[in-house]
Amino acid sequence: MVSFEVIGSREKAVAIVEIPEELERRKVEIAKEIMERHKNVKSVLKKASERKGIYRIRKFELILGEKDTEVIHKEFGCRLKLDPTKVYFSPREGTERARIASQVKPRETIMLMFAGIGAYAIIIAKKQPRIDKIICVEINPEAFKYMQENIRLNKLQEKIIPILGDVREKCVEWFGKCDRVIMPLPHEAINFLDIAISCLKKKGGFIHLYLIEKEEKADGRAKSIVKDLEKKIGKEVNFSLRKVLPYAPRVFKYCLDIEI
Repeated sequence: MVSFEVIGSREKAVAIVEIPEELERRKVEIAKEIMERHKNVKSVLKKASERKGIYRIRKFELILGEKDTEVIHKEFGCRLKLDPTKVYFSPREGTERARIASQVKPRETIMLMFAGIGAYAIIIAKKQPRIDKIICVEINPEAFKYMQENIRLNKLQEKIIPILGDVREKCVEWFGKCDRVIMPLPHEAINFLDIAISCLKKKGGFIHLYLIEKEEKADGRAKSIVKDLEKKIGKEVNFSLRKVLPYAPRVFKYCLDIEI
């Protein structure tokens, strides 16, 4: 079975396909069928590696279509410009972005770590226009460029502050100033939990920490993280664990919602 996702709009989109080894010889035929069924798809890309490095990008093979794979993806009335060969973006996470946005209250200051093209920030700012500001830190220069453009495309220059650089260096300026921290980097986010805690105001706030974990171990890991956190800050916290997306057989992406 061939699985694929489509990024883009009715005007132009890119299909990203996973082709099992046994179907490799039929990859062009598969690409043709996708383009025939989805007339807006102008390029079909095959995943050629896992996501690697601090920029979280993977290699792709262009099977069929245009070499120009830059598109504008539309999500909940927002426009998100990107090239999936240069930045990380998953349209499957749109429901999760909307869920987080629905929790944000007026006048919040939000820290968005590992911000990518700014998708979380833009969805939040559109759903909760009375936020104070969202600080977006991203280390990939290509993603940062798209983030800046997406902020302009959605006319959110007064609400979103884009920052290029490493979270450990750039968040220091915002220590003690944030009501909410979002950490959508599931393999590495746990290593930055100390930074997230420092970003929160003295009165506390919310942290959304993303994890990749086996289904049978997820609850135990969440409780362990929270227990360690409570020891560190010297107080009890409220938390809940939500399954976001499948990642591998019996392995899922989770969001650990923490209220301090």
